[in-house]
Amino acid sequence: MIEYKKYPYREDEIAQRIEHYSKAEWKHFTTAEAFRFVLGCIDLTSLEGSDNKQKINDLCQTAINFKDDSRHIPSTAAVCVYPPFVAQAKALLRGTGIQVASVAGAFPAGQSPLDLKVAEVKYAVAAGADEIDMVISRGKFLEGNYQEVYDEIVAIKQACGQARLKVILETGELKTADNIYAASMIAMEAGADFIKTSTGKIALNATPESFLIMLDAIADFYKQNEKMVGMKPAGGISEAEISLIYVKILENVLGEKWLNKQYFRIGASRLAKKIIEKL
Repeated sequence: MIEYKKYPYREDEIAQRIEHYSKAEWKHFTTAEAFRFVLGCIDLTSLEGSDNKQKINDLCQTAINFKDDSRHIPSTAAVCVYPPFVAQAKALLRGTGIQVASVAGAFPAGQSPLDLKVAEVKYAVAAGADEIDMVISRGKFLEGNYQEVYDEIVAIKQACGQARLKVILETGELKTADNIYAASMIAMEAGADFIKTSTGKIALNATPESFLIMLDAIADFYKQNEKMVGMKPAGGISEAEISLIYVKILENVLGEKWLNKQYFRIGASRLAKKIIEKL
């Protein structure tokens, strides 16, 4: 039976740390450099029932067109789409260095049998997905059935093959710091390459508090295993200035080794254009 330690900080300590980090001086960036860093770490996302070939074409062209070498402005790190659009996105982005991420495995609710989740992941990978964003079974987690949550992630990680796996916790449904910390540990021990806050499909998505808790889990996991795991806040981060708070927390908790798109992403659909306006 899988058991996990409780999260070591109180709510007031979390709030104090976030305030301290938010006001801290930059360690590795100027403000303009931080905005460029955020843009280069965005998974530009379209996950709507109305998505169609034209919308995905526009999404990919937007990701490509951000790049401006003369102004040192990067393209986004990836685009994130539903599985039926992976092959289209892959063809449009070939040669650009922009990754294709796909949600799969019964996104966003996670309420499907495991064999169907695995089949969807295999479909997305076969279509060319470089990255898979899956969501844990929150119902099973909240029942205390940690082993089954772990086993599902292991099975989906295996189905990913060479594709990197981002495991979404849906922190707004886990609610407590202890739950978020434990779910982070389960995901990482099961093989997650990234842990991710949210689907963007419920009322409460990424928050600095949930982000900090997950970073603490990553730091603890790294100390225990000497394995780096990436972090992706997603959902509701639509203002450029707010995105910088997340970067300040990241550089203070995990440090320089995580300040790249290999280990940090932001899931967003509106943020990129607002950052371009700042630049």
